[in-house]
Amino acid sequence: MELRVLNYFLMVAKEESISGAANVLHLSQPTLSRQLKDMEFELGKQLFIRGSKKIELTDEGRILKKRAEEIIALVEKTENEITVSDEHIAGDVFIGAGETVGVRFLTKAAKRVRDEYPDIHFHIISGDRTDVTERLDSGLVDFGLVFGSVDETKYESISVPNQDLWGVLMRCDSPLADKAEIEPKDLFDKPLIVSRQADRTGIVKRLLGRSAGKLNIIATYNLIFNGALMVQDGLGYALCLESIINPSQNNELCFKPLTNALTEEMHVIWKKDNVFSKASQKFFEEITREK
Repeated sequence: MELRVLNYFLMVAKEESISGAANVLHLSQPTLSRQLKDMEFELGKQLFIRGSKKIELTDEGRILKKRAEEIIALVEKTENEITVSDEHIAGDVFIGAGETVGVRFLTKAAKRVRDEYPDIHFHIISGDRTDVTERLDSGLVDFGLVFGSVDETKYESISVPNQDLWGVLMRCDSPLADKAEIEPKDLFDKPLIVSRQADRTGIVKRLLGRSAGKLNIIATYNLIFNGALMVQDGLGYALCLESIINPSQNNELCFKPLTNALTEEMHVIWKKDNVFSKASQKFFEEITREK
């Protein structure tokens, strides 16, 4: 499968029209149609549903769209890394990170690197642990900032000098809001909102002493901003880390720590045996300088 044809496919998906995509790509409509049919024949799957007004993607087409976007982004990233001058340190550093004050460890390091190499640019892409590791594994980011333990068979890591406290985000008018700390049993009959990877990583059981299947989990989030909106609208109580939400900015919400006062460590991770670009190497040297 050629990159050129993947770009054609993505343009058709964007325009939802072969004629519209052909105009943007400066191709004839029959040429573009033939390229798409050849792609479907090569994959043995129908990628488009050709309606009277617009083209829609099949389930297989949506999968290909996601992967094609990742492939094109990775190719562009690789080209930029390779074509940079040997004498001049420039380029892009991509970092995946969750919502946490631990990001400041990275931004302060980025500032020091930029002071010496002003043509290095940094891009922080927000997401939960699943998002970060998927992007790291596919080469779309160079570094990731994650909570908890690290899979040492896949990643190298350094610890970040920050820890975060587990607790519960709730409405200020909720029945538990007057308590200084929340006991696990307080939540056994409450509607809970948890991070989407909480059950898989065993966080819920570690915090509350019960598996997710024995609790009333009514919703999940991957970014706590959305979880906070669910709390604010009265859906339930969100298990989260203290530093990733600032209830003081919203007088309807408050954060209460759990009585067991569990904390979570943070780590910067990167793939084992990774070959860094010149820009990423400078950032790597900076964050590991005092480790």
